[in-house]
Amino acid sequence: MRPSPPTPAPRLRLRVTATAETILRGGHPWLFADSIREANRPGHSGELAVIYDRNDAFLAVGLFDPDSPLRVRVLHAGKPLTIDAAWWRENLTRALHRRAGIAAEQTNGYRCINGESDHWPGLVLDRYAGTFVLKLYTAAWLPRLAEITALLRAELQPERLILRLSRNIQQTARKQFQLEDGTSLLLAATERDWAESQSPQATKRCGWPATQPRSVASGDAGSPAPEAEREIFLETGIRFEADVVHGQKTGFFLDQRENRRRVEMLARGGAVLNAFSFSGGFSLYAARGGAKSVTDLDISTHALESAKRNFALNQSAAAIAACRHETIQTDAFAWLEQNPGRRYDLVILDPPSLAKREAERAGAIQAYGKLVAHGIKVLRPGGVLVAASCSAHVSAAEFFEAARSATRRSGRRFTELETAQHAPDHPATFPEAAYLKCIYLRG
Repeated sequence: MRPSPPTPAPRLRLRVTATAETILRGGHPWLFADSIREANRPGHSGELAVIYDRNDAFLAVGLFDPDSPLRVRVLHAGKPLTIDAAWWRENLTRALHRRAGIAAEQTNGYRCINGESDHWPGLVLDRYAGTFVLKLYTAAWLPRLAEITALLRAELQPERLILRLSRNIQQTARKQFQLEDGTSLLLAATERDWAESQSPQATKRCGWPATQPRSVASGDAGSPAPEAEREIFLETGIRFEADVVHGQKTGFFLDQRENRRRVEMLARGGAVLNAFSFSGGFSLYAARGGAKSVTDLDISTHALESAKRNFALNQSAAAIAACRHETIQTDAFAWLEQNPGRRYDLVILDPPSLAKREAERAGAIQAYGKLVAHGIKVLRPGGVLVAASCSAHVSAAEFFEAARSATRRSGRRFTELETAQHAPDHPATFPEAAYLKCIYLRG
Protein backbone atom coordinates (compact mmCIF):
# COMPACT_ATOMS: atom_id res chain seq x y z
CA MET A 1 0.00 0.00 0.00
CA ARG A 2 1.34 3.40 -0.98
CA PRO A 3 1.80 5.65 2.10
CA SER A 4 -0.52 8.65 2.40
CA PRO A 5 1.05 12.07 1.79
CA PRO A 6 1.80 14.02 4.96
CA THR A 7 -1.03 16.19 6.23
CA PRO A 8 -0.26 19.90 5.68
CA ALA A 9 0.29 21.86 8.86
CA PRO A 10 -2.66 24.04 9.87
CA ARG A 11 -2.41 27.74 9.18
CA LEU A 12 -0.38 29.54 11.84
CA ARG A 13 -2.89 31.44 13.99
CA LEU A 14 -1.91 34.06 16.54
CA ARG A 15 -3.82 35.99 19.17
CA VAL A 16 -2.32 39.13 20.59
CA THR A 17 -2.66 41.52 23.50
CA ALA A 18 -5.34 44.20 23.55
CA THR A 19 -2.68 46.88 23.11
CA ALA A 20 -1.28 45.11 20.04
CA GLU A 21 -4.77 44.83 18.57
CA THR A 22 -5.17 48.60 18.82
CA ILE A 23 -1.76 49.22 17.30
CA LEU A 24 -2.36 46.87 14.37
CA ARG A 25 -5.79 48.36 13.70
CA GLY A 26 -4.11 51.75 13.57
CA GLY A 27 -2.00 50.56 10.64
CA HIS A 28 1.32 49.81 12.34
CA PRO A 29 3.09 47.01 10.44
CA TRP A 30 5.03 45.35 13.29
CA LEU A 31 4.03 42.72 15.86
CA PHE A 32 6.59 42.01 18.56
CA ALA A 33 7.04 38.63 20.22
CA ASP A 34 6.00 39.83 23.67
CA SER A 35 2.61 40.95 22.27
CA ILE A 36 1.62 37.41 21.24
CA ARG A 37 -0.72 35.78 23.79
CA GLU A 38 -1.38 32.51 21.98
CA ALA A 39 -0.24 30.50 18.95
CA ASN A 40 -1.76 27.26 17.67
CA ARG A 41 1.69 25.86 16.87
CA PRO A 42 5.33 26.90 16.47
CA GLY A 43 5.88 28.97 13.35
CA HIS A 44 8.47 28.67 10.60
CA SER A 45 10.48 31.48 9.08
CA GLY A 46 8.73 33.13 6.15
CA GLU A 47 5.34 31.49 6.53
CA LEU A 48 2.15 33.51 6.69
CA ALA A 49 0.85 34.12 10.19
CA VAL A 50 -2.81 35.11 10.56
CA ILE A 51 -3.56 37.37 13.53
CA TYR A 52 -6.97 37.30 15.17
CA ASP A 53 -8.51 39.62 17.71
CA ARG A 54 -10.06 38.62 21.04
CA ASN A 55 -13.39 37.91 19.29
CA ASP A 56 -11.68 35.51 16.87
CA ALA A 57 -12.13 37.95 13.98
CA PHE A 58 -9.42 38.44 11.35
CA LEU A 59 -7.07 41.28 12.20
CA ALA A 60 -4.00 41.00 9.96
CA VAL A 61 -1.66 38.66 8.10
CA GLY A 62 2.09 38.88 7.80
CA LEU A 63 5.46 37.15 7.49
CA PHE A 64 6.56 35.19 10.56
CA ASP A 65 10.15 35.34 11.84
CA PRO A 66 10.71 33.02 14.83
CA ASP A 67 14.24 34.28 15.42
CA SER A 68 13.47 37.98 15.70
CA PRO A 69 11.84 40.00 18.49
CA LEU A 70 9.91 41.60 15.64
CA ARG A 71 7.95 38.40 15.19
CA VAL A 72 5.48 39.33 12.42
CA ARG A 73 5.83 41.93 9.66
CA VAL A 74 2.33 42.75 8.49
CA LEU A 75 1.46 42.45 4.80
CA HIS A 76 -2.21 43.32 5.12
CA ALA A 77 -4.63 44.38 7.84
CA GLY A 78 -8.40 44.88 7.74
CA LYS A 79 -10.69 42.56 5.82
CA PRO A 80 -9.56 38.98 5.11
CA LEU A 81 -7.99 38.28 1.75
CA THR A 82 -5.87 35.63 0.07
CA ILE A 83 -2.13 36.19 -0.21
CA ASP A 84 -1.32 34.40 -3.46
CA ALA A 85 0.67 35.00 -6.65
CA ALA A 86 -1.93 37.45 -7.94
CA TRP A 87 -1.77 39.45 -4.70
CA TRP A 88 2.03 39.68 -4.85
CA ARG A 89 1.87 40.85 -8.46
CA GLU A 90 -0.77 43.48 -7.65
CA ASN A 91 1.26 44.62 -4.64
CA LEU A 92 4.30 45.15 -6.86
CA THR A 93 2.23 46.95 -9.50
CA ARG A 94 0.87 49.37 -6.89
CA ALA A 95 4.37 50.21 -5.68
CA LEU A 96 5.64 50.80 -9.22
CA HIS A 97 2.61 52.92 -10.08
CA ARG A 98 3.46 55.26 -7.19
CA ARG A 99 6.79 55.95 -8.94
CA ALA A 100 5.28 56.61 -12.34
CA GLY A 101 6.06 60.32 -12.11
CA ILE A 102 9.73 59.72 -11.21
CA ALA A 103 10.92 57.28 -13.84
CA ALA A 104 11.88 59.25 -16.94
CA GLU A 105 14.44 59.53 -19.69
CA GLN A 106 16.64 61.69 -17.43
CA THR A 107 16.07 59.66 -14.22
CA ASN A 108 16.54 55.90 -14.16
CA GLY A 109 17.77 55.61 -10.59
CA TYR A 110 15.11 55.56 -7.85
CA ARG A 111 13.48 53.39 -5.19
CA CYS A 112 10.83 50.97 -6.49
CA ILE A 113 9.77 49.43 -3.16
CA ASN A 114 10.22 51.05 0.24
CA GLY A 115 9.58 48.25 2.70
CA GLU A 116 6.63 48.45 5.06
CA SER A 117 5.41 51.73 3.58
CA ASP A 118 4.76 49.90 0.29
CA HIS A 119 3.42 46.74 2.01
CA TRP A 120 6.70 44.86 1.44
CA PRO A 121 7.89 44.78 5.06
CA GLY A 122 11.63 44.39 5.52
CA LEU A 123 12.31 44.53 1.76
CA VAL A 124 13.71 47.33 -0.40
CA LEU A 125 14.10 47.38 -4.18
CA ASP A 126 16.18 50.08 -5.87
CA ARG A 127 16.72 50.62 -9.57
CA TYR A 128 20.00 51.78 -11.14
CA ALA A 129 19.41 51.86 -14.90
CA GLY A 130 19.16 48.18 -15.92
CA THR A 131 20.32 46.87 -12.55
CA PHE A 132 17.90 46.30 -9.69
CA VAL A 133 19.12 45.81 -6.12
CA LEU A 134 16.98 43.81 -3.71
CA LYS A 135 17.86 44.39 -0.05
CA LEU A 136 16.41 42.25 2.71
CA TYR A 137 16.24 43.24 6.38
CA THR A 138 14.55 40.10 7.70
CA ALA A 139 15.30 36.39 7.21
CA ALA A 140 11.57 35.81 6.70
CA TRP A 141 12.04 36.67 3.02
CA LEU A 142 14.74 34.07 2.39
CA PRO A 143 12.43 31.04 1.98
CA ARG A 144 10.38 33.13 -0.49
CA LEU A 145 13.30 34.48 -2.46
CA ALA A 146 12.86 32.24 -5.50
CA GLU A 147 9.21 33.26 -5.74
CA ILE A 148 10.00 36.96 -5.43
CA THR A 149 12.88 36.72 -7.89
CA ALA A 150 10.61 35.09 -10.48
CA LEU A 151 8.05 37.88 -10.00
CA LEU A 152 10.64 40.63 -10.43
CA ARG A 153 12.07 38.93 -13.52
CA ALA A 154 8.62 38.69 -15.10
CA GLU A 155 7.46 42.21 -14.29
CA LEU A 156 10.68 44.26 -14.59
CA GLN A 157 12.93 42.29 -16.98
CA PRO A 158 16.09 43.42 -15.15
CA GLU A 159 19.47 43.13 -16.81
CA ARG A 160 20.88 42.34 -13.37
CA LEU A 161 19.28 41.64 -10.01
CA ILE A 162 21.66 41.92 -7.07
CA LEU A 163 20.86 40.63 -3.58
CA ARG A 164 21.96 42.74 -0.61
CA LEU A 165 21.52 41.49 2.94
CA SER A 166 21.46 43.40 6.21
CA ARG A 167 24.19 42.29 8.58
CA ASN A 168 21.79 40.66 11.02
CA ILE A 169 20.67 38.03 8.48
CA GLN A 170 23.89 37.37 6.55
CA GLN A 171 24.88 34.36 8.64
CA THR A 172 21.46 32.75 8.27
CA ALA A 173 21.48 33.38 4.52
CA ARG A 174 24.93 31.83 4.20
CA LYS A 175 24.36 28.75 6.38
CA GLN A 176 20.78 27.86 5.48
CA PHE A 177 20.44 29.15 1.91
CA GLN A 178 24.04 29.37 0.60
CA LEU A 179 23.48 33.02 -0.29
CA GLU A 180 26.03 35.79 0.07
CA ASP A 181 25.59 39.54 0.17
CA GLY A 182 26.15 40.77 -3.40
CA THR A 183 24.97 37.59 -5.14
CA SER A 184 23.48 37.98 -8.61
CA LEU A 185 19.95 36.56 -8.31
CA LEU A 186 19.48 36.71 -12.06
CA LEU A 187 22.37 34.31 -12.58
CA ALA A 188 21.15 32.17 -9.68
CA ALA A 189 17.72 31.96 -11.26
CA THR A 190 19.25 31.13 -14.66
CA GLU A 191 21.25 28.29 -13.14
CA ARG A 192 18.13 27.10 -11.35
CA ASP A 193 16.24 26.98 -14.65
CA TRP A 194 19.08 24.97 -16.19
CA ALA A 195 19.25 22.60 -13.22
CA GLU A 196 15.49 22.00 -13.37
CA SER A 197 15.77 21.04 -17.02
CA GLN A 198 18.51 18.54 -16.15
CA SER A 199 17.47 17.22 -12.76
CA PRO A 200 14.35 18.34 -10.89
CA GLN A 201 15.73 16.78 -7.70
CA ALA A 202 18.57 19.33 -7.67
CA THR A 203 16.31 22.26 -6.92
CA LYS A 204 13.92 21.03 -4.27
CA ARG A 205 15.62 22.68 -1.35
CA CYS A 206 14.08 26.16 -0.97
CA GLY A 207 13.81 26.53 -4.74
CA TRP A 208 17.53 27.18 -5.20
CA PRO A 209 20.16 25.25 -7.19
CA ALA A 210 22.30 22.70 -5.41
CA THR A 211 25.34 24.53 -6.79
CA GLN A 212 25.90 28.12 -5.74
CA PRO A 213 25.38 30.94 -8.27
CA ARG A 214 28.32 32.28 -10.21
CA SER A 215 29.77 35.74 -9.78
CA VAL A 216 28.62 38.39 -12.23
CA ALA A 217 32.12 39.07 -13.49
CA SER A 218 34.43 36.22 -12.61
CA GLY A 219 32.22 33.16 -12.91
CA ASP A 220 33.64 31.70 -9.67
CA ALA A 221 31.09 29.56 -7.85
CA GLY A 222 29.45 31.29 -4.91
CA SER A 223 31.48 34.51 -4.94
CA PRO A 224 29.74 37.87 -5.15
CA ALA A 225 30.49 40.34 -7.92
CA PRO A 226 33.83 42.15 -7.50
CA GLU A 227 34.04 45.67 -6.11
CA ALA A 228 34.70 47.05 -9.58
CA GLU A 229 31.22 45.93 -10.64
CA ARG A 230 29.33 49.23 -10.70
CA GLU A 231 26.32 50.59 -12.52
CA ILE A 232 26.12 54.03 -14.12
CA PHE A 233 22.67 55.61 -13.85
CA LEU A 234 20.96 58.95 -14.39
CA GLU A 235 19.38 61.21 -11.80
CA THR A 236 17.71 64.26 -13.39
CA GLY A 237 20.31 64.08 -16.14
CA ILE A 238 23.40 63.77 -13.94
CA ARG A 239 25.40 60.57 -14.29
CA PHE A 240 26.37 58.72 -11.11
CA GLU A 241 28.01 55.42 -10.37
CA ALA A 242 26.47 53.01 -7.87
CA ASP A 243 28.53 50.32 -6.22
CA VAL A 244 25.66 47.85 -6.13
CA VAL A 245 27.67 44.97 -4.68
CA HIS A 246 29.65 46.54 -1.84
CA GLY A 247 28.34 50.08 -1.50
CA GLN A 248 26.42 51.50 1.44
CA LYS A 249 22.67 50.91 1.43
CA THR A 250 22.09 49.56 -2.09
CA GLY A 251 24.96 51.48 -3.67
CA PHE A 252 23.88 55.13 -3.54
CA PHE A 253 21.85 57.48 -1.32
CA LEU A 254 18.78 57.78 -3.53
CA ASP A 255 16.71 59.26 -0.71
CA GLN A 256 18.33 62.71 -1.00
CA ARG A 257 17.38 63.35 -4.64
CA GLU A 258 14.85 66.09 -3.87
CA ASN A 259 17.22 67.88 -1.49
CA ARG A 260 19.97 67.71 -4.09
CA ARG A 261 17.62 69.43 -6.54
CA ARG A 262 16.97 72.19 -3.97
CA VAL A 263 20.71 72.66 -3.46
CA GLU A 264 21.15 73.10 -7.22
CA MET A 265 18.84 76.12 -7.09
CA LEU A 266 20.87 77.72 -4.26
CA ALA A 267 24.42 77.29 -5.55
CA ARG A 268 24.84 79.80 -8.40
CA GLY A 269 28.04 81.80 -8.18
CA GLY A 270 28.95 80.50 -4.73
CA ALA A 271 31.68 78.57 -2.97
CA VAL A 272 30.12 75.35 -1.64
CA LEU A 273 31.22 73.13 1.24
CA ASN A 274 29.81 69.61 1.24
CA ALA A 275 30.64 68.01 4.58
CA PHE A 276 30.18 64.22 4.81
CA SER A 277 30.13 64.31 1.04
CA PHE A 278 30.24 60.56 0.33
CA SER A 279 30.29 60.18 -3.47
CA GLY A 280 29.53 63.83 -4.20
CA GLY A 281 25.80 63.79 -4.89
CA PHE A 282 25.10 67.25 -3.49
CA SER A 283 28.32 68.52 -5.05
CA LEU A 284 27.39 67.54 -8.61
CA TYR A 285 24.03 69.29 -8.30
CA ALA A 286 25.69 72.40 -6.85
CA ALA A 287 28.17 72.41 -9.72
CA ARG A 288 25.43 72.08 -12.32
CA GLY A 289 23.60 74.91 -10.56
CA GLY A 290 26.52 77.23 -11.25
CA ALA A 291 28.72 76.99 -8.14
CA LYS A 292 32.18 78.39 -8.79
CA SER A 293 33.77 75.84 -6.46
CA VAL A 294 32.83 72.79 -4.42
CA THR A 295 34.83 71.33 -1.54
CA ASP A 296 34.08 67.77 -0.45
CA LEU A 297 34.92 66.58 3.06
CA ASP A 298 34.79 62.89 3.88
CA ILE A 299 36.74 60.53 6.11
CA SER A 300 36.65 57.82 3.42
CA THR A 301 39.16 57.97 0.59
CA HIS A 302 37.00 55.42 -1.24
CA ALA A 303 34.05 57.83 -1.12
CA LEU A 304 36.14 60.76 -2.32
CA GLU A 305 37.54 58.74 -5.22
CA SER A 306 33.97 57.90 -6.17
CA ALA A 307 33.12 61.61 -6.09
CA LYS A 308 36.02 62.32 -8.44
CA ARG A 309 34.79 59.64 -10.84
CA ASN A 310 31.27 61.09 -10.72
CA PHE A 311 32.62 64.53 -11.66
CA ALA A 312 34.59 62.92 -14.49
CA LEU A 313 31.40 61.26 -15.76
CA ASN A 314 29.75 64.68 -16.16
CA GLN A 315 32.42 66.81 -17.82
CA SER A 316 30.23 67.22 -20.88
CA ALA A 317 28.03 69.55 -18.77
CA ALA A 318 29.61 73.00 -19.11
CA ALA A 319 28.72 74.20 -15.61
CA ILE A 320 30.15 71.07 -13.98
CA ALA A 321 33.31 71.24 -16.06
CA ALA A 322 33.78 74.90 -15.05
CA CYS A 323 33.35 74.23 -11.31
CA ARG A 324 36.54 73.76 -9.27
CA HIS A 325 36.21 70.51 -7.33
CA GLU A 326 38.37 69.97 -4.24
CA THR A 327 38.36 66.86 -2.06
CA ILE A 328 39.70 66.69 1.51
CA GLN A 329 40.07 63.38 3.30
CA THR A 330 39.30 64.26 6.92
CA ASP A 331 36.99 63.85 9.87
CA ALA A 332 34.37 66.45 8.94
CA PHE A 333 33.42 67.12 12.58
CA ALA A 334 37.03 67.96 13.47
CA TRP A 335 37.68 69.91 10.26
CA LEU A 336 34.69 72.20 10.81
CA GLU A 337 35.80 72.89 14.38
CA GLN A 338 39.40 73.57 13.42
CA ASN A 339 38.86 75.72 10.31
CA PRO A 340 36.55 78.57 11.33
CA GLY A 341 38.55 80.93 9.10
CA ARG A 342 37.33 79.28 5.91
CA ARG A 343 34.18 80.83 4.43
CA TYR A 344 31.56 79.42 2.08
CA ASP A 345 28.33 80.68 0.52
CA LEU A 346 26.56 77.33 0.83
CA VAL A 347 27.33 74.77 3.56
CA ILE A 348 25.81 71.28 3.41
CA LEU A 349 25.85 69.11 6.53
CA ASP A 350 24.60 65.58 5.87
CA PRO A 351 26.28 63.26 8.40
CA PRO A 352 25.66 59.54 8.81
CA SER A 353 23.17 58.54 11.50
CA LEU A 354 24.24 59.85 14.89
CA ALA A 355 21.72 57.72 16.81
CA LYS A 356 21.74 54.03 15.92
CA ARG A 357 19.59 53.21 18.96
CA GLU A 358 17.17 55.01 21.28
CA ALA A 359 19.79 55.28 24.04
CA GLU A 360 21.86 57.54 21.78
CA ARG A 361 19.04 59.96 20.99
CA ALA A 362 19.85 62.69 23.54
CA GLY A 363 23.53 62.72 22.63
CA ALA A 364 22.69 62.85 18.94
CA ILE A 365 20.44 65.88 19.39
CA GLN A 366 23.30 67.71 21.12
CA ALA A 367 25.72 66.63 18.40
CA TYR A 368 23.44 67.94 15.66
CA GLY A 369 23.23 71.31 17.40
CA LYS A 370 27.00 71.45 17.76
CA LEU A 371 27.48 70.49 14.11
CA VAL A 372 25.18 73.27 12.93
CA ALA A 373 27.02 75.74 15.18
CA HIS A 374 30.34 74.83 13.57
CA GLY A 375 28.74 75.01 10.12
CA ILE A 376 27.60 78.57 10.86
CA LYS A 377 31.18 79.58 11.63
CA VAL A 378 32.31 78.76 8.10
CA LEU A 379 29.20 80.30 6.47
CA ARG A 380 29.55 83.73 4.90
CA PRO A 381 26.97 86.36 5.92
CA GLY A 382 23.93 85.94 3.72
CA GLY A 383 24.87 82.37 2.90
CA VAL A 384 22.70 79.26 3.16
CA LEU A 385 23.23 76.37 5.53
CA VAL A 386 21.60 73.03 4.68
CA ALA A 387 21.48 70.53 7.55
CA ALA A 388 20.11 66.98 7.23
CA SER A 389 19.61 64.02 9.53
CA CYS A 390 19.00 60.34 8.77
CA SER A 391 18.66 59.28 12.42
CA ALA A 392 15.28 57.60 12.89
CA HIS A 393 15.58 57.87 16.67
CA VAL A 394 15.71 61.67 16.42
CA SER A 395 12.36 63.12 15.40
CA ALA A 396 11.99 65.87 12.83
CA ALA A 397 10.79 68.27 15.54
CA GLU A 398 13.83 67.51 17.72
CA PHE A 399 16.27 67.89 14.83
CA PHE A 400 14.78 71.13 13.54
CA GLU A 401 14.79 72.63 17.04
CA ALA A 402 18.44 71.65 17.52
CA ALA A 403 19.31 73.52 14.31
CA ARG A 404 17.19 76.54 15.18
CA SER A 405 18.67 76.73 18.67
CA ALA A 406 22.17 76.75 17.17
CA THR A 407 21.26 79.70 14.94
CA ARG A 408 19.88 81.63 17.94
CA ARG A 409 23.03 81.00 19.96
CA SER A 410 25.21 82.17 17.08
CA GLY A 411 24.05 85.78 17.45
CA ARG A 412 23.39 85.98 13.72
CA ARG A 413 19.96 86.55 12.25
CA PHE A 414 18.74 83.61 10.20
CA THR A 415 15.72 83.15 7.97
CA GLU A 416 14.30 79.65 7.70
CA LEU A 417 13.76 78.98 4.01
CA GLU A 418 12.07 75.59 4.31
CA THR A 419 12.12 72.14 5.85
CA ALA A 420 11.81 68.86 3.99
CA GLN A 421 11.42 65.20 4.75
CA HIS A 422 10.92 62.08 2.62
CA ALA A 423 11.00 61.98 -1.17
CA PRO A 424 7.97 60.53 -3.00
CA ASP A 425 9.73 57.23 -3.74
CA HIS A 426 10.69 56.89 -0.04
CA PRO A 427 7.27 57.15 1.65
CA ALA A 428 7.12 56.82 5.45
CA THR A 429 3.72 55.62 6.62
CA PHE A 430 4.52 54.89 10.28
CA PRO A 431 6.70 56.67 12.86
CA GLU A 432 9.73 54.35 12.81
CA ALA A 433 10.02 54.74 9.05
CA ALA A 434 10.32 58.55 9.21
CA TYR A 435 14.08 59.01 9.41
CA LEU A 436 14.99 61.73 6.87
CA LYS A 437 14.69 65.47 7.54
CA CYS A 438 16.41 68.56 6.19
CA ILE A 439 16.35 72.27 7.06
CA TYR A 440 17.44 75.26 4.96
CA LEU A 441 18.64 78.39 6.78
CA ARG A 442 19.88 81.69 5.35
CA GLY A 443 21.82 84.11 7.52
